[in-house]
Amino acid sequence: MLLPYLNKDVIEAGCDEAGRGCLAGAVYAAAVILPPDFQNEMLNDSKQLTERQRYLLREVIEKEAVAWAVGVVTPEEIDRINILNASFLAMHRAIDQLQVRPEHLLIDGNRFKKYQDLPHTTVVKGDGKYLSIAAASILAKTYRDDYMNKLHQEFPFYDWDKNKGYPTPKHRAAIREHGTTPYHRMTFNLLGEDPQLSFDF
Repeated sequence: MLLPYLNKDVIEAGCDEAGRGCLAGAVYAAAVILPPDFQNEMLNDSKQLTERQRYLLREVIEKEAVAWAVGVVTPEEIDRINILNASFLAMHRAIDQLQVRPEHLLIDGNRFKKYQDLPHTTVVKGDGKYLSIAAASILAKTYRDDYMNKLHQEFPFYDWDKNKGYPTPKHRAAIREHGTTPYHRMTFNLLGEDPQLSFDF
């Protein structure tokens, strides 16, 4: 059972990102403020849900949340500032757009770059612990999936409608055969010949 909040008496926004480990495409993040009494038995970490469940929950979250927003950082920006900073920036951009200002941030992971003067708490595997982070994970994931499906129509060789830009054998084989696109992250290990740098945060 996911927890409704960490601090009951403050306006709390959950934040999560999607697409950090991908070879192509932007990184997306979402920030969600849920009502304190919000309940939904289906709501869980987006990775534990089917695609259909995620899109059903997106409708519920957008309708019932006190406020929600999605932030995006482009592949060019990722290459310029690195994926760790890009993930933080995507969360900051989501928080920037919230129609209600939060008083505390719940961040999925173990690292975060402070946003203005707001206090924050990082929670490892937070999308499986707090409703607001789970809600943010669903919005980030579904909006990024929509974006990758659109890019797939432009560049169908890379199987992005299925792998969403992650480093599958088929994706890497297509890079070898067809080269890169403007959406590939050029600072990433695109062909997989060296151990992939991984960030745990």
